[in-house]
Amino acid sequence: MTKKELGQHWLSDKGILNSIAECADLKVGDSVLEIGPGLGTLTEKLANSGAEVLALEFDRELIKGLKAKFSNCDNVAIREGDIRSFDYISMPKNYKVVANIPYYLTSNLIKSLSETNNPPKLVVLLIQKEVAQRLCAIPGDMSILSCTSQFYFECSLGMEVPAKYFTPPPKVDSQVVILSKRSAKLFYVDESKFFNLIKAGFSEKRKTLRNSLSSSLNISKTDVESILEHAGVEPSSRAQQLSLKEWHELYLAYNNSYES
Repeated sequence: MTKKELGQHWLSDKGILNSIAECADLKVGDSVLEIGPGLGTLTEKLANSGAEVLALEFDRELIKGLKAKFSNCDNVAIREGDIRSFDYISMPKNYKVVANIPYYLTSNLIKSLSETNNPPKLVVLLIQKEVAQRLCAIPGDMSILSCTSQFYFECSLGMEVPAKYFTPPPKVDSQVVILSKRSAKLFYVDESKFFNLIKAGFSEKRKTLRNSLSSSLNISKTDVESILEHAGVEPSSRAQQLSLKEWHELYLAYNNSYES
């Protein structure tokens, strides 16, 4: 029995489960954190790779069944817990994350995986199709979520999974998104200030950057126009149109004007 309030939708198609596991490219000796194993169908595929699997389940009623199912698997540990308060520092370096997660967890999870002091080497998520595509968006369709994910990870899309493959079927289709930790930082910035600037730009999405930055940063439109000009960004641009490179130029221009 699924619990609607936990956003539970079971996936049992072996081909799809195999494809998700293959995206993680697991090998013997790898460490993988699975979030929300549910009935253990994906856990089984992950375990078959020989990797060390920590399966973190929030629903305590599922724990007993999971422990019974994997009682003879030395490389699978079942733990009750909430990913929203999970200590990633407890994981080995270069671990991987694989999950078919409830849609409502996605934004919080991306933020915590990005900001932890022990980020995963690779993240493979099966999430709402619209959100997966938002994570991998290009300038014109950017959001705070895509800026965050693409600052820390290289993002790519995997297979689409229609709603009919889940029990019960959700109202929307899903898609696999693959996030690979960047080998080097995109830019060396004060990350708190960098993302505060991005949030200011997105604070009023329908307005131009001239207006949204002026309002959110409490500076005159004339000053904002000067900063945008130094950054090489059109004042009439909107936040969703900017690339991360342009946000970096804007960050440098803003710091030059107000932090020098």
